[in-house]
Amino acid sequence: MSDPAVAALVAAGIAEVQGEAPLAPLTTLRVGGAARVLVTVHSDADLAAVGRVATEYALPWLIVGRGSNLLVPDEGWQGIAVLLGRGLRGVTCSPSPDLVGGQRVRAGAAEPLPALAVRVADAGCAGFAWACAVPGTVGGAVRMNAGAHGGDMASHLVEVDLIRLRSGARETWIVDALGLSYRRSQLPDDAVVVSATLDLPPGDPETIRAEIAEIRAWRRTHQPLNQPNCGSVFTNPPGDSAGRLVEAAGCKGLEIGGASVSQRHANFIVTRPGATAADVLALVAEVQRRVRDTAGVDLHTEVVRVAGAT
Repeated sequence: MSDPAVAALVAAGIAEVQGEAPLAPLTTLRVGGAARVLVTVHSDADLAAVGRVATEYALPWLIVGRGSNLLVPDEGWQGIAVLLGRGLRGVTCSPSPDLVGGQRVRAGAAEPLPALAVRVADAGCAGFAWACAVPGTVGGAVRMNAGAHGGDMASHLVEVDLIRLRSGARETWIVDALGLSYRRSQLPDDAVVVSATLDLPPGDPETIRAEIAEIRAWRRTHQPLNQPNCGSVFTNPPGDSAGRLVEAAGCKGLEIGGASVSQRHANFIVTRPGATAADVLALVAEVQRRVRDTAGVDLHTEVVRVAGAT
């Protein structure tokens, strides 16, 4: 029997709609079950339609992005999973009215952070090279206040444009309203970032490109880029490193099922074919237990557990 929510989304004019869609291939961990509905949106109108249908059928929603920070439960997820399509990409640069010699950069929420880092480097914008190390999109980076190598989104944001799924309204929020902190924001759960505006200082393109090359070389040496992973699993406790604590607890190489703590970087969990979300969750819990027992520190996860992954 066809899914009425799928039919309603198609009737609302969304061209790319799929029922019972596997989510594992859309996440960097490559584990988890299917979503009841998967849609790709390209406009404010598409997002508003998702909100209307989700409300009508009492379905939760999930913005997938590039799936670099998501853990989907093995049993699947009974809601509408949303991919932001190419219509929500794009980058424009203009002189900043507030930063002498700087550029005001407006980027669509679906723009990949590594691509944006290179684009603004070529435009002579400094301070954003760190983003080449984050395999996510602009929208997800705003919601999680993504950061790496000493930089983060909060350092550059001016404002963001949002679509509120419950009302379909478009809103502009200045950075101070976002409640950004370490890998967190206070955005409402129905707020979908559709674009972000940043102020970036001037810099020499050749120097910035060299910085990006250095960061990429460091990642190839120190992180398991050739294995499925979700990036840093745990946030760093104040004044310490989660990776150091995990390694000190003897967890490097620890395996449960098809999931293991990376031998290359202890704050990464990698998976192999046949791994399950349950394996990952069990390994996370065991690492937390061992770090608590050896160091007296409670590690908190950075990876987002989709409802049902408990």
